[in-house]
Order: sequence, then structure tokens, then C-alpha cells
Amino acid sequence: MQKESSNYYVPSEDSIFFDDYLKNKTGQSALDIGTGSGILANTLSKNFAFVVATDINTVALVKAHETIDNCICCNAADAVHASFDLIVCNLPYLPSDKLLDPAIDGLHDGTEIPSVIIKSASSRLEKNGKMVFLTSSLAKYDSLIKLSESLGFDVTIAAKKKLFYEELIIIECTKN
Repeated sequence: MQKESSNYYVPSEDSIFFDDYLKNKTGQSALDIGTGSGILANTLSKNFAFVVATDINTVALVKAHETIDNCICCNAADAVHASFDLIVCNLPYLPSDKLLDPAIDGLHDGTEIPSVIIKSASSRLEKNGKMVFLTSSLAKYDSLIKLSESLGFDVTIAAKKKLFYEELIIIECTKN
């Protein structure tokens, strides 16, 4: 994972893997939480009529706004009151003791910040909508699966990619 000197998350191996997974998803509306550079929102805009991107980093939103019209500065989906067919998030999954970089630090076990994001997103889905997020074997991702199930989702591990130091994991949650 890398950041540019401009202070927003630059697409790396995880973003590119996730972007490739999302390129054939279709629907009416999509939300990209923690959009960073906007790579995922831009891909979704090709197959969705309405796409919203959120981030807590205003510099990231300026970058994302180069390709996405609907950018909102907020924590997770807290300021969004619409419902979506699809919600995606490349979670900040790295285990950390302190929140030094909100783009990558997931805090304790790499799940504290992702849990907040998942809870925020869960009420923004249409019936039968999907939430898809990317995490890593470096995080205690099984607890994110359990959290998603406790929120009423059917959960599947949709894709994995082995890297030298970790395994990237895409998890798909379908709202009942």
C-alpha cells in the first residue's frame, strides 16, 4: 500500500484486484465508502446509473471528483441517506495500535475501523442489495464475517489473491 505526497490513497495491488472484481457488477445505484483516488467509484460509474463516493479525506475527494460527480466528505456512510444496490469498500485493514493513517489502519486486529464501516453501510442497502468489501489475511477477517452475519447478511468469500506477505480477500454480503 502506498500514499502519494498529495495525501490520498493511491491504487495499489489491493485496489487493482478489487477493481477487476467489480468491473462486471451492474445495477442502478452504488456507494463506494473510503473512495481514496476514486478508482472503484469510477469503475462502478460505467455500469451503474448513480454512484456516490465517500471519504473522510478532503484531498482524496478532490481527486475522486475528477471522475465522479457525487462525492461526500463523511465517516463511512454516516451522512448518506439514500439506499443502494451495491456498497463497496476497500477497508482499512492493517492491524495497528493507533490510528495514524485512516486509509490503511484498521486498529485492533485490523477490524475495529472496518466494523464501524460495515455497521454504517448495512442500513444503506436496498432489499437484496450487496455489500462487497476487501480485507486481508493480516486482519482477523473471520470476525468481520461474523459481524456481517449478525447484521442479517448471507456472507461468502467471493475471491482471494495470494501475495508474498498476505492474502487479499473479497467478501460479498447479500442483504436478506
